[in-house]
Amino acid sequence: MTQHASPAAAEQPVVDTAYARLDELRSTAQERLDAVRRSRPSGTAQSRSERDAFAQLYEDRLAQLRGVEDRLVFGRLDLRDGTTRYVGRIGMSDEDQRQLLVDWRAPGAEQFYQATAAAAGDVVRRRHIALRGRTVTGVEDEVLDLDAPAEGDLVLSGEGALMAALAEHRTGRMRDIVGTIQAEQDRVVRAPLAGVLVVQGGPGTGKTAVALHRAAYLLYTHRERLERSGVLVVGPSPVFLRYIEQVLPSLGETGVVMSTPAELYPGVVARGAEDPRAAALKGDLRMAKVVRRAVDARQVVPAEPVPLRVEGTTVHLRPQVVAEARARARRSGKPHNAVRATFVKQVLDSLLGQLARELRVTLDEHSRPELLASLREAPDVRREVNLCWMPLTPERLLADLLADPRRLAAAAPWTTPAQRRLLARPRDAAWTPADVPLLDEAAELLGEDDTAARLEARRAAAERAAEVRYAQGALQLSGAGAMVSAELLADRFADHGPRLSLAERAGADRTWAFGHVVVDEAQELTPMHWRLLARRCPSRSMTLVGDVAQTAALGGATSWAAALDPVLEGRWTLEELTVGYRTPAGITAVAAGVLEAAGVDVRPPRAAREGEPPVAHRLARTDAAAVAGVLRGELARLGGGRLAVVVPRRGHEDLAAGLPGLLPPGTVGAGGLDDAPVSVLDVEQVKGLEFDVVVLVEPLDVLEQSPRGANDLYVALTRPTQRLVVVHARDLPPGMGALRALDRSA
Repeated sequence: MTQHASPAAAEQPVVDTAYARLDELRSTAQERLDAVRRSRPSGTAQSRSERDAFAQLYEDRLAQLRGVEDRLVFGRLDLRDGTTRYVGRIGMSDEDQRQLLVDWRAPGAEQFYQATAAAAGDVVRRRHIALRGRTVTGVEDEVLDLDAPAEGDLVLSGEGALMAALAEHRTGRMRDIVGTIQAEQDRVVRAPLAGVLVVQGGPGTGKTAVALHRAAYLLYTHRERLERSGVLVVGPSPVFLRYIEQVLPSLGETGVVMSTPAELYPGVVARGAEDPRAAALKGDLRMAKVVRRAVDARQVVPAEPVPLRVEGTTVHLRPQVVAEARARARRSGKPHNAVRATFVKQVLDSLLGQLARELRVTLDEHSRPELLASLREAPDVRREVNLCWMPLTPERLLADLLADPRRLAAAAPWTTPAQRRLLARPRDAAWTPADVPLLDEAAELLGEDDTAARLEARRAAAERAAEVRYAQGALQLSGAGAMVSAELLADRFADHGPRLSLAERAGADRTWAFGHVVVDEAQELTPMHWRLLARRCPSRSMTLVGDVAQTAALGGATSWAAALDPVLEGRWTLEELTVGYRTPAGITAVAAGVLEAAGVDVRPPRAAREGEPPVAHRLARTDAAAVAGVLRGELARLGGGRLAVVVPRRGHEDLAAGLPGLLPPGTVGAGGLDDAPVSVLDVEQVKGLEFDVVVLVEPLDVLEQSPRGANDLYVALTRPTQRLVVVHARDLPPGMGALRALDRSA
């Protein structure tokens, strides 16, 4: 009798071949990199730049090949024509150009995510391949054509791979979902590049994962367009960015810029804190006009003629002359600093005529430069002309505006005295995240003196054309043309000081135009943030993911239309994710009950699984010792994975400080999100993250500590993938009655 190998054993040779090819590609890239590093370039700047450019090229390729080690092969499609197609993290062919793997983003892989029994297309069978390291540990088949012959010990199931992924312990880093993307998620991932796509989804629907996979898909599909401009990913906090930082490299992409809203203005990392009401005021779209008025107010016409001493002679700076020069400069439409030279020239021309008449000198080609030099060097002239049109930085403008009640009242007449007191701050106060869009608005209006820049741009354009032609020739000689475009290589050839990555160049350049922008937790951004992001992406190609039921910021979105229409004018489309994969049904019900009790309209996602019922421990007090007792039981029950202790924003500092000393060394992280089994985070830090178990401390404090406390509590309740435990000494908030009570107060 013939013995059939199990499906898992049958797939092992295919996986071995794919990994062997991956090792070959890595070795080749490493050899080319080593050869470039050993080469001795000639002494020309062009030769040195060429060497550095190819080194960077092979370094990037190695980073990509190293990033796809985990679960390199995860799928197989059996087609009606008898062919078999394997799907993996990257596309690979053997030395004879026979295809080994189809990149999950390629058109040939779409059916792996989209085919159903009702719309099978050419697919007979879809197989999910599970790996541990480089070993096949199991397969799961979805047979879409029931007449297809069985293969070995066939396992027929449609959701096993997904459920297994959901049941895996969390590691402190977000994992990709490339092997288990569901049909409604895949539709979002593969949506066209153009336009603004808003993805609304409740907790656990995979919004973040979908957004990151979409970024990887767009970089693959529109490589030539996006590799030079880049993709900007904006996340809510540094903790969140660290949580997701490995996802894109694991999908074969490294050329993405990541930022928080607090870091979107180059040179400033806004870590200051302020009243949420002040942040909401700064996010109001009317603040754009406030900044405009503040700039206009620094273009001053004197009330009466100002006498100026110039080398013993007196001339007068007349209001009419200043007003005419100001009007002419403003008509140009250029920014304040850039057009200052126009203003100064006209004023000096007027003063020049006066000075010539006073000195009884005829203006000609010889006397004019000398008299102009006298005017420019006269302290009175420099002082008064600067007072009329002073060069400004955005930081100086905004600091002066918010520190001076008179300036603020003049620039923001729609504000009340109480609102202006909220906005007031000392000149040396730390910048807050809400200041960042105002600084960016000021930078847009102020600009820089671009006289030298225009001359440099003309010179650079000619050099650029020559560099691209040279790069095309270099690519042909190197055989690397399939890995990079001539334009990108020319950028790397350019000898402009130290070689910078795209992230470094984009991060230092406020005017950088990204090809696509992805925003997670987009509901938290204000209209002024949207103005800033529209400047970062003039093409308006964006993916915005969020949930208006989770909005915590006072200036954030209560509806997508209200948030986006003032800036995007209706030019956006909405997709909705309806299935909650992370959050079990019982936890979803408790979280939805909190919002309903607070009068917030919510349509929670449909949970994909029931999970454990959430529980509540009533304690005599919620200090470190009492919470540590609960944690010991939960850690023993968990047996691995990740646990978060989520605390209110204020009032529980002693708990966070005391827990590490009450549990075994290394159990509790030092702060934020690290590799320890237990993280202690407040309700703001936990946004966007997920854990196997969440222990939520004093939910009533969470509810009461912010203007949108119900939304904060909703976020905190929906972070666990397996189990929710609430510990409280105070009463539970309205809507949480469904929790199974465990009274430990005695």
